[in-house]
Amino acid sequence: MTSHLTNSDQPLRKIDCHVHIVGDGSSGSKCWFNLPSIWKKFLGKLMIKGVGLPTSALKSGLDELFAENLLQNIKSSEIDAAVILAQDIPYSQTGEKMDSEAQFYVPNEYVAKLAQKHKEFIPACSIHPGRPDALEELEKCIEAKMPVLKLLPNCLNIDYMDKKYTPFWQRMAEAGIILLTHTGGEMTVKVYDPSFGDPKKLQRLLDCGVTAIAAHSAGRSALFDSDWTSDLINLFKKYPNLYADNSALCSINRARTLKHILPEDIQPRIIHGSDYPVPVSGLGPMIMRHLSWNQFRTSSKINNIIQRDYQLKKNIGFHNHTFTRMDQLLKKNTSK
Repeated sequence: MTSHLTNSDQPLRKIDCHVHIVGDGSSGSKCWFNLPSIWKKFLGKLMIKGVGLPTSALKSGLDELFAENLLQNIKSSEIDAAVILAQDIPYSQTGEKMDSEAQFYVPNEYVAKLAQKHKEFIPACSIHPGRPDALEELEKCIEAKMPVLKLLPNCLNIDYMDKKYTPFWQRMAEAGIILLTHTGGEMTVKVYDPSFGDPKKLQRLLDCGVTAIAAHSAGRSALFDSDWTSDLINLFKKYPNLYADNSALCSINRARTLKHILPEDIQPRIIHGSDYPVPVSGLGPMIMRHLSWNQFRTSSKINNIIQRDYQLKKNIGFHNHTFTRMDQLLKKNTSK
C-alpha cells in the first residue's frame, strides 16, 4: 500500500475523486435521506450491503457506521485518499428551497469535520449557486479549505449557462476551487431537468476559468438517456481546464462509455473516481470486452469496492496517471 503524502515535493497520491457520504443525522450531522419509492428503497439496501454494512444501518446510526466503514475501506485499499462529497438541495429559479425534490442532504460542515479528523478524506462542498447565500457559503468553504465543489445540475435544478451565476463561477476560479459536476444521465437520484446534464452547459463557467471535472464522462445511465460523451471530447479541444472522471463506469448500465475515453489521446483528461457506494461488479466492462473472464472473476472476489473499482480500472487499461491526476490538480489549484 502506498503512503499518504501531501507535500508538493513528494510523490502524488492516488485519489478517488468521487465518493459519496450518506447519513441519517444520528450523530448530529444534520444529514438526511429520503427513499420514497420501492425502487429507491431497493437501491438503498443494495448499496449499503455492497459496501459491507447491514441494511439495519438504514434505520439507525448510519452517520458513524457509513463514515467509519468508508475510512477502513480506503485504508485497506491501494487508494491513498478520497474526495468525500457534500450534497445540497434543489432551489427554484427565484432562489426558494425545493426540499421535496431532494432525496438526500449532506451539509458542508459535516464533510469538513470528517476531513479534519481523517487525512484520507478530502472535503468537497456543495452549494447551489442560485441560493440567496451562495457567495457567503462559498466564502465559508474557501476559509474551511474545501478545495472541491460538487453539483448535480440535472437533479438540483441548475442551468450552468444562466448569467446570474457568473459571479459565483468567477469567485470559484479566483479561489482555485475545482468543480466536480454530474454530466450525462442519472438513475439513482431524482432528476429535475435531464438537459442540465449536457456538458456543453459548462462553457460559461469554463470561460470564467473554473477547472471542471465532468463526472461519468457525460455518458448514458438509462437505456434511452442522451449520450453526450462525444460532445465532451470535443470540448476538451477548446478547454484545457476541462477533465472527466470514470466514476460508475464499471456498472453494467454505464460501461458503454468506456470505449470513448480509453484512447491514448483522451486518457490525459481522465481522472479516477468510483462513485462509492454505487455497486461495482465489472460485468459491464466484461460484456463490452474490456475485461477477460479471469479478470472479472478475480475482481469479484474483492470485497472492498474501493479496491475492486481501482483494480478493475487498472485491468481495463487506464493509465497510472489517471489515479494521481486529481492530486496534481489539487496541488496546482491550491497554489493560486
